[in-house]
Amino acid sequence: MSTTQDIARRDAIHEYRVLSTPAGSDLEALVELAATICGVPTAVINIIDEEHQHQIASIGFEPGVCAREDSMCNAVLEHPEPVVVRDAREDARFRENPFVTGDIASVRFYASSPLRTPDGVAIGTLCIFDEAPGELGARERRALELLSHQVVEVLELRRLTRELDRSNEQLTHFAAQVSHDLRNPLSALVGFLELASSSEDIGSAAAAIARAEGAAARMGAMVDGLLDHARAGGAARREDVHLDRILADTLDDLDALIVTTGARVDAGPLPVVSGDPVLLRLLLQNLLSNALQHGGAAGRGARVEVGAHALTSGWRITVDDDGPGVPEHDRERVFDAMERGDAVHADGLGLGLSTCRRIVRAHGGRIGIDDARSGGASVWVVLPATA
Repeated sequence: MSTTQDIARRDAIHEYRVLSTPAGSDLEALVELAATICGVPTAVINIIDEEHQHQIASIGFEPGVCAREDSMCNAVLEHPEPVVVRDAREDARFRENPFVTGDIASVRFYASSPLRTPDGVAIGTLCIFDEAPGELGARERRALELLSHQVVEVLELRRLTRELDRSNEQLTHFAAQVSHDLRNPLSALVGFLELASSSEDIGSAAAAIARAEGAAARMGAMVDGLLDHARAGGAARREDVHLDRILADTLDDLDALIVTTGARVDAGPLPVVSGDPVLLRLLLQNLLSNALQHGGAAGRGARVEVGAHALTSGWRITVDDDGPGVPEHDRERVFDAMERGDAVHADGLGLGLSTCRRIVRAHGGRIGIDDARSGGASVWVVLPATA
């Protein structure tokens, strides 16, 4: 049975990825330095998980893996402190160990210093040994301890570098997503302001300005919502969301595209669902924008249908268009960020659908593409009934 300490050790080892990546010249240099300073022919960095001891870097022999119960370092890991043993054959902790008896090796002199994470979790040891009895002076003991700290520093530096790379990647994606998703409300804002400035009728101008103010408010809410979503690590808020109201706001932002292309959007009653209103608005915006851009044929504007069907455990929302559709072999690929389907008909499809999939997954739902009755694409989303 795994103890609390075993679980903490396993999690730390997993976070360092030390078992799945090469040791690297930096860890190998520390092992060589330990052996040189302490005057022994062999040294090793041992990582000990729940079942095995992993020798990840060594000098004097080829590193390998053994069962945890056979490990000499496992015998001292429960109370991780520096250990120096002149002759392991005379120490009750080690005299029956296969590394001492000759079954695996014939260790006599043994010394180790624990590898402690900044949280105090011992994940293994920096170990030196020899086949002849030996001693370790105070300076060498201190050097071994300092080198074990350096091993952990290397692992920490690697972990922080990976986190920084991941953070930069997420920041780049977030900037791309905001840029993509703000285009429609920004276009609506500009269009309504142009309409207000060119209108000679005070009532029409006032109405256009009111719509522009609504678009601006939605832009602000979208930015705030995306920032909150990013700070929450991708988690979605939960509240009652009226999808019919969100659809109305979305159609207002897409008004210029609908008017200029001669498109038509027909929508049946939409339900109230549990979710994040900003994210679900982005979901509908991206689905409708894709349908409007890729629907239509022979110079005719797109015909888009939005519907909802109750399921046992939630709702299935569909957005159908009358365009060329998405070939079955492309229906998974188009959900990958920056992927495109057909070069003519799928311009801009990738980032929007990638965003949609992340939003749906954050709500515990599913998303996919089928054939629409009109022959185009039917993008469907299943959202759970409750949080």
